[in-house]
Amino acid sequence: MFSFGTRNVGIDLGTANTLVYIDGKGIVLREPSVVARNTKTNEVVAVGSEAKDMIGRTPGSIKAIRPMRDGVIADYETTVAMLKYYLGKALGGHSSRPYVTIGVPSGVTAVERRAVIDAARVAGARDAYVIEEPFAAAVGAGLPVMEPTGSMVVDMGGGTTDVATISLGGIVSSRSIRMAGNKLDESIMSYIRQKYSVLIGEQTSERLKIEIGSADVEAAKDMASTTVRGRDLVTGLPKTIEVLAEDVAIAMKDVIAEIIVAIKETLEETSPEIAADVIDHGIVLTGGGALLKHFDTVIAEATKVPVFVAPNPLDAVVIGTGEALKSIDVLKNN
Repeated sequence: MFSFGTRNVGIDLGTANTLVYIDGKGIVLREPSVVARNTKTNEVVAVGSEAKDMIGRTPGSIKAIRPMRDGVIADYETTVAMLKYYLGKALGGHSSRPYVTIGVPSGVTAVERRAVIDAARVAGARDAYVIEEPFAAAVGAGLPVMEPTGSMVVDMGGGTTDVATISLGGIVSSRSIRMAGNKLDESIMSYIRQKYSVLIGEQTSERLKIEIGSADVEAAKDMASTTVRGRDLVTGLPKTIEVLAEDVAIAMKDVIAEIIVAIKETLEETSPEIAADVIDHGIVLTGGGALLKHFDTVIAEATKVPVFVAPNPLDAVVIGTGEALKSIDVLKNN
Protein backbone atom coordinates (compact mmCIF):
# COMPACT_ATOMS: atom_id res chain seq x y z
CA MET A 1 0.00 0.00 0.00
CA PHE A 2 1.04 3.63 -0.53
CA SER A 3 1.91 5.66 2.52
CA PHE A 4 4.03 8.85 2.89
CA GLY A 5 1.00 10.65 4.41
CA THR A 6 -1.21 10.05 1.37
CA ARG A 7 -4.81 9.13 2.12
CA ASN A 8 -6.37 6.41 -0.03
CA VAL A 9 -10.01 7.09 -0.90
CA GLY A 10 -12.81 4.81 -2.14
CA ILE A 11 -15.83 6.41 -3.85
CA ASP A 12 -19.25 5.06 -4.76
CA LEU A 13 -20.10 7.63 -7.45
CA GLY A 14 -23.78 6.85 -7.82
CA THR A 15 -26.58 8.29 -9.91
CA ALA A 16 -28.56 9.08 -6.74
CA ASN A 17 -25.92 9.33 -4.00
CA THR A 18 -22.15 9.62 -3.60
CA LEU A 19 -20.38 7.92 -0.69
CA VAL A 20 -16.72 8.41 0.26
CA TYR A 21 -14.58 5.94 2.23
CA ILE A 22 -11.17 6.86 3.65
CA ASP A 23 -8.63 4.15 4.42
CA GLY A 24 -8.45 3.74 8.20
CA LYS A 25 -11.54 5.88 8.87
CA GLY A 26 -14.39 4.15 7.04
CA ILE A 27 -17.31 6.00 5.42
CA VAL A 28 -16.87 9.72 6.02
CA LEU A 29 -19.35 11.22 3.56
CA ARG A 30 -22.79 10.33 2.22
CA GLU A 31 -24.47 12.95 0.02
CA PRO A 32 -26.91 13.13 -2.93
CA SER A 33 -25.25 13.34 -6.37
CA VAL A 34 -26.77 16.75 -7.11
CA VAL A 35 -25.19 20.11 -7.98
CA ALA A 36 -27.01 23.46 -8.23
CA ARG A 37 -25.51 25.95 -10.72
CA ASN A 38 -26.24 29.58 -11.57
CA THR A 39 -27.03 29.38 -15.29
CA LYS A 40 -25.93 32.98 -15.88
CA THR A 41 -22.51 32.83 -14.20
CA ASN A 42 -22.01 28.99 -14.33
CA GLU A 43 -21.06 29.25 -10.65
CA VAL A 44 -21.77 26.28 -8.34
CA VAL A 45 -24.36 27.45 -5.81
CA ALA A 46 -24.83 24.26 -3.77
CA VAL A 47 -23.76 20.60 -3.71
CA GLY A 48 -25.33 17.51 -2.15
CA SER A 49 -28.31 17.66 0.24
CA GLU A 50 -28.63 21.43 -0.07
CA ALA A 51 -28.75 21.14 -3.89
CA LYS A 52 -31.22 18.21 -3.77
CA ASP A 53 -33.63 20.29 -1.69
CA MET A 54 -33.63 22.80 -4.55
CA ILE A 55 -34.89 20.30 -7.18
CA GLY A 56 -38.18 21.59 -8.57
CA ARG A 57 -37.94 24.73 -6.42
CA THR A 58 -35.35 26.87 -8.21
CA PRO A 59 -35.81 30.20 -10.04
CA GLY A 60 -34.91 30.35 -13.74
CA SER A 61 -31.35 31.47 -13.01
CA ILE A 62 -30.50 28.39 -10.91
CA LYS A 63 -30.57 24.80 -12.15
CA ALA A 64 -30.25 21.70 -9.96
CA ILE A 65 -28.38 19.04 -11.97
CA ARG A 66 -27.79 15.32 -11.47
CA PRO A 67 -24.45 14.99 -13.31
CA MET A 68 -24.57 11.18 -13.23
CA ARG A 69 -27.14 9.33 -15.33
CA ASP A 70 -27.63 5.57 -15.51
CA GLY A 71 -24.47 5.08 -13.45
CA VAL A 72 -22.17 7.02 -15.82
CA ILE A 73 -21.10 10.63 -16.25
CA ALA A 74 -23.68 12.69 -18.16
CA ASP A 75 -22.22 16.14 -17.36
CA TYR A 76 -18.42 15.99 -17.12
CA GLU A 77 -17.72 19.52 -15.80
CA THR A 78 -20.39 19.29 -13.10
CA THR A 79 -19.15 15.83 -12.05
CA VAL A 80 -15.61 17.23 -11.66
CA ALA A 81 -16.95 20.11 -9.54
CA MET A 82 -18.94 17.69 -7.37
CA LEU A 83 -15.99 15.30 -6.92
CA LYS A 84 -13.65 18.18 -6.06
CA TYR A 85 -16.10 19.43 -3.43
CA TYR A 86 -16.65 15.98 -1.89
CA LEU A 87 -12.94 15.08 -1.85
CA GLY A 88 -12.15 18.39 -0.13
CA LYS A 89 -14.95 17.88 2.40
CA ALA A 90 -14.02 14.24 3.11
CA LEU A 91 -10.30 14.92 3.50
CA GLY A 92 -10.91 18.03 5.60
CA GLY A 93 -8.19 20.13 4.01
CA HIS A 94 -5.66 17.26 3.94
CA SER A 95 -3.11 18.62 1.49
CA SER A 96 -1.77 15.50 -0.25
CA ARG A 97 -3.49 14.24 -3.39
CA PRO A 98 -5.12 10.85 -2.66
CA TYR A 99 -5.19 7.64 -4.67
CA VAL A 100 -8.85 7.01 -5.50
CA THR A 101 -10.81 3.85 -6.32
CA ILE A 102 -14.26 4.38 -7.87
CA GLY A 103 -17.05 1.87 -8.47
CA VAL A 104 -18.52 1.75 -12.00
CA PRO A 105 -21.39 -0.36 -13.43
CA SER A 106 -20.25 -3.62 -15.03
CA GLY A 107 -21.69 -2.58 -18.40
CA VAL A 108 -19.71 0.65 -18.88
CA THR A 109 -17.79 1.27 -22.09
CA ALA A 110 -14.06 2.01 -22.22
CA VAL A 111 -14.89 5.67 -22.95
CA GLU A 112 -17.21 5.92 -19.91
CA ARG A 113 -14.59 4.24 -17.73
CA ARG A 114 -11.91 6.68 -18.95
CA ALA A 115 -14.23 9.64 -18.23
CA VAL A 116 -14.56 8.56 -14.57
CA ILE A 117 -10.78 8.21 -14.17
CA ASP A 118 -10.10 11.58 -15.84
CA ALA A 119 -12.77 13.34 -13.75
CA ALA A 120 -11.23 12.02 -10.52
CA ARG A 121 -7.74 13.15 -11.58
CA VAL A 122 -8.95 16.64 -12.53
CA ALA A 123 -10.86 16.81 -9.21
CA GLY A 124 -7.62 16.32 -7.28
CA ALA A 125 -6.77 12.62 -7.20
CA ARG A 126 -3.10 11.68 -7.62
CA ASP A 127 -4.37 8.74 -9.63
CA ALA A 128 -7.68 6.90 -10.01
CA TYR A 129 -8.71 3.29 -10.58
CA VAL A 130 -12.09 1.76 -11.27
CA ILE A 131 -13.67 -1.39 -9.88
CA GLU A 132 -16.87 -2.95 -11.17
CA GLU A 133 -19.75 -2.21 -8.80
CA PRO A 134 -21.15 -5.75 -8.44
CA PHE A 135 -17.68 -7.02 -7.50
CA ALA A 136 -17.22 -4.12 -5.03
CA ALA A 137 -20.70 -4.81 -3.64
CA ALA A 138 -19.88 -8.50 -3.16
CA VAL A 139 -16.69 -7.58 -1.29
CA GLY A 140 -18.57 -5.03 0.82
CA ALA A 141 -21.27 -7.59 1.61
CA GLY A 142 -18.62 -9.98 2.92
CA LEU A 143 -19.00 -12.63 0.21
CA PRO A 144 -16.06 -15.05 -0.33
CA VAL A 145 -15.11 -13.51 -3.70
CA MET A 146 -11.53 -14.84 -3.76
CA GLU A 147 -12.49 -18.45 -3.05
CA PRO A 148 -13.28 -21.16 -5.65
CA THR A 149 -16.98 -20.95 -4.86
CA GLY A 150 -19.73 -19.13 -6.72
CA SER A 151 -21.42 -16.06 -5.24
CA MET A 152 -24.20 -13.98 -6.78
CA VAL A 153 -24.98 -10.33 -6.11
CA VAL A 154 -27.76 -8.03 -7.33
CA ASP A 155 -26.77 -4.38 -6.81
CA MET A 156 -29.70 -2.05 -7.47
CA GLY A 157 -28.72 1.59 -7.30
CA GLY A 158 -30.30 4.76 -8.64
CA GLY A 159 -29.31 4.46 -12.31
CA THR A 160 -28.41 0.82 -12.91
CA THR A 161 -29.05 -2.65 -11.56
CA ASP A 162 -25.93 -4.81 -11.79
CA VAL A 163 -26.28 -8.58 -11.56
CA ALA A 164 -23.17 -10.78 -11.37
CA THR A 165 -21.91 -14.20 -10.42
CA ILE A 166 -18.41 -14.11 -8.94
CA SER A 167 -15.73 -16.72 -8.28
CA LEU A 168 -11.94 -16.73 -7.70
CA GLY A 169 -11.63 -12.93 -7.66
CA GLY A 170 -13.46 -12.27 -10.92
CA ILE A 171 -16.88 -11.81 -12.48
CA VAL A 172 -18.04 -15.01 -14.23
CA SER A 173 -21.25 -13.68 -15.80
CA SER A 174 -23.01 -10.34 -15.46
CA ARG A 175 -25.78 -8.05 -16.65
CA SER A 176 -26.04 -4.28 -16.19
CA ILE A 177 -29.42 -2.78 -17.01
CA ARG A 178 -30.61 0.80 -16.78
CA MET A 179 -33.62 -0.19 -14.71
CA ALA A 180 -33.22 0.85 -11.08
CA GLY A 181 -34.34 3.34 -8.42
CA ASN A 182 -34.79 6.35 -10.72
CA LYS A 183 -36.85 4.30 -13.20
CA LEU A 184 -39.08 3.20 -10.31
CA ASP A 185 -39.58 6.86 -9.34
CA GLU A 186 -40.45 7.78 -12.94
CA SER A 187 -42.91 4.88 -13.17
CA ILE A 188 -44.69 6.05 -10.00
CA MET A 189 -44.91 9.64 -11.29
CA SER A 190 -46.34 8.40 -14.60
CA TYR A 191 -48.90 6.11 -12.95
CA ILE A 192 -50.14 8.82 -10.56
CA ARG A 193 -50.48 11.20 -13.51
CA GLN A 194 -52.52 8.67 -15.51
CA LYS A 195 -54.75 7.41 -12.68
CA TYR A 196 -55.34 10.57 -10.66
CA SER A 197 -54.56 13.32 -13.24
CA VAL A 198 -52.17 14.77 -10.67
CA LEU A 199 -48.57 15.72 -11.36
CA ILE A 200 -46.19 14.91 -8.49
CA GLY A 201 -42.50 15.78 -8.21
CA GLU A 202 -39.41 13.58 -8.20
CA GLN A 203 -38.93 13.79 -4.43
CA THR A 204 -42.60 12.98 -3.71
CA SER A 205 -42.35 9.94 -5.97
CA GLU A 206 -39.21 8.75 -4.16
CA ARG A 207 -40.97 9.19 -0.80
CA LEU A 208 -43.89 7.03 -2.00
CA LYS A 209 -41.44 4.30 -3.08
CA ILE A 210 -39.65 4.33 0.28
CA GLU A 211 -42.73 4.59 2.51
CA ILE A 212 -45.31 2.32 0.82
CA GLY A 213 -43.49 0.81 -2.17
CA SER A 214 -43.62 -2.98 -2.58
CA ALA A 215 -42.27 -5.31 -5.27
CA ASP A 216 -45.25 -7.62 -4.64
CA VAL A 217 -48.63 -6.31 -5.88
CA GLU A 218 -50.61 -8.87 -3.84
CA ALA A 219 -48.74 -8.06 -0.61
CA ALA A 220 -49.27 -4.34 -1.24
CA LYS A 221 -53.06 -4.80 -1.02
CA ASP A 222 -52.68 -5.28 2.76
CA MET A 223 -50.40 -2.26 3.22
CA ALA A 224 -51.35 1.24 4.32
CA SER A 225 -52.00 4.18 2.02
CA THR A 226 -50.54 7.69 2.30
CA THR A 227 -51.41 11.20 1.17
CA VAL A 228 -49.37 13.24 -1.30
CA ARG A 229 -49.65 16.72 -2.75
CA GLY A 230 -49.27 17.65 -6.38
CA ARG A 231 -50.77 19.77 -9.15
CA ASP A 232 -54.16 18.88 -10.59
CA LEU A 233 -53.70 18.58 -14.37
CA VAL A 234 -57.34 19.54 -14.98
CA THR A 235 -57.61 22.68 -12.84
CA GLY A 236 -53.91 23.52 -12.58
CA LEU A 237 -54.37 24.00 -8.83
CA PRO A 238 -52.61 22.22 -5.93
CA LYS A 239 -54.35 19.02 -4.85
CA THR A 240 -53.97 16.44 -2.08
CA ILE A 241 -54.74 12.81 -2.92
CA GLU A 242 -54.60 9.48 -1.10
CA VAL A 243 -52.34 6.94 -2.82
CA LEU A 244 -52.68 3.22 -2.15
CA ALA A 245 -49.64 0.96 -1.70
CA GLU A 246 -51.18 -1.18 -4.45
CA ASP A 247 -50.97 1.81 -6.85
CA VAL A 248 -47.25 2.13 -6.20
CA ALA A 249 -46.68 -1.63 -6.61
CA ILE A 250 -48.58 -1.69 -9.93
CA ALA A 251 -46.58 1.33 -11.12
CA MET A 252 -43.26 -0.43 -10.39
CA LYS A 253 -44.27 -3.89 -11.67
CA ASP A 254 -42.76 -3.65 -15.18
CA VAL A 255 -39.38 -2.38 -13.95
CA ILE A 256 -39.21 -5.16 -11.33
CA ALA A 257 -40.05 -7.71 -14.06
CA GLU A 258 -37.13 -6.51 -16.22
CA ILE A 259 -34.73 -6.81 -13.29
CA ILE A 260 -35.90 -10.39 -12.67
CA VAL A 261 -35.30 -11.21 -16.37
CA ALA A 262 -31.70 -9.92 -16.02
CA ILE A 263 -31.20 -12.10 -12.92
CA LYS A 264 -32.53 -15.19 -14.71
CA GLU A 265 -30.37 -14.54 -17.79
CA THR A 266 -27.25 -14.19 -15.62
CA LEU A 267 -28.05 -17.47 -13.86
CA GLU A 268 -28.59 -19.19 -17.20
CA GLU A 269 -25.08 -18.20 -18.32
CA THR A 270 -23.33 -19.69 -15.31
CA SER A 271 -21.78 -23.15 -15.12
CA PRO A 272 -23.67 -25.91 -13.27
CA GLU A 273 -21.06 -25.79 -10.47
CA ILE A 274 -21.54 -22.06 -9.84
CA ALA A 275 -25.32 -22.41 -10.15
CA ALA A 276 -25.15 -25.10 -7.44
CA ASP A 277 -23.08 -22.78 -5.21
CA VAL A 278 -25.62 -19.98 -5.70
CA ILE A 279 -28.45 -22.35 -4.69
CA ASP A 280 -26.45 -23.23 -1.55
CA HIS A 281 -25.45 -19.68 -0.60
CA GLY A 282 -28.30 -17.68 -2.10
CA ILE A 283 -28.45 -14.38 -3.99
CA VAL A 284 -27.34 -11.30 -2.04
CA LEU A 285 -29.09 -7.95 -2.59
CA THR A 286 -27.20 -4.66 -2.22
CA GLY A 287 -27.84 -1.01 -3.06
CA GLY A 288 -30.85 1.11 -2.17
CA GLY A 289 -33.15 -1.22 -4.11
CA ALA A 290 -32.41 -3.99 -1.58
CA LEU A 291 -34.55 -2.00 0.89
CA LEU A 292 -37.65 -2.15 -1.34
CA LYS A 293 -40.29 -4.14 0.54
CA HIS A 294 -40.80 -7.76 -0.64
CA PHE A 295 -38.08 -7.41 -3.33
CA ASP A 296 -36.19 -10.40 -1.87
CA THR A 297 -39.26 -12.65 -1.72
CA VAL A 298 -40.33 -11.78 -5.29
CA ILE A 299 -36.85 -12.66 -6.64
CA ALA A 300 -36.73 -15.87 -4.57
CA GLU A 301 -40.13 -16.94 -5.93
CA ALA A 302 -39.11 -16.20 -9.54
CA THR A 303 -35.70 -17.92 -9.41
CA LYS A 304 -36.36 -20.67 -6.81
CA VAL A 305 -33.11 -19.56 -5.13
CA PRO A 306 -32.81 -18.20 -1.54
CA VAL A 307 -32.36 -14.41 -1.46
CA PHE A 308 -30.77 -12.35 1.32
CA VAL A 309 -30.36 -8.62 1.90
CA ALA A 310 -26.75 -7.61 2.69
CA PRO A 311 -26.15 -6.32 6.27
CA ASN A 312 -25.50 -2.73 5.06
CA PRO A 313 -26.90 -2.71 1.51
CA LEU A 314 -26.50 1.04 0.93
CA ASP A 315 -22.82 0.92 1.93
CA ALA A 316 -21.72 -2.32 0.24
CA VAL A 317 -20.20 -0.76 -2.90
CA VAL A 318 -18.25 1.96 -1.10
CA ILE A 319 -17.01 -0.54 1.53
CA GLY A 320 -15.88 -2.75 -1.38
CA THR A 321 -13.99 0.14 -3.01
CA GLY A 322 -12.41 0.80 0.39
CA GLU A 323 -11.34 -2.84 0.71
CA ALA A 324 -9.87 -2.62 -2.81
CA LEU A 325 -7.58 0.12 -1.51
CA LYS A 326 -5.74 -2.58 0.44
CA SER A 327 -4.67 -4.01 -2.93
CA ILE A 328 -4.16 -0.66 -4.63
CA ASP A 329 -0.71 -1.72 -5.84
CA VAL A 330 -2.45 -4.54 -7.75
CA LEU A 331 -4.94 -2.03 -9.21
CA LYS A 332 -2.02 0.18 -10.20
CA ASN A 333 -0.51 -2.61 -12.26
CA ASN A 334 -3.78 -3.47 -14.02
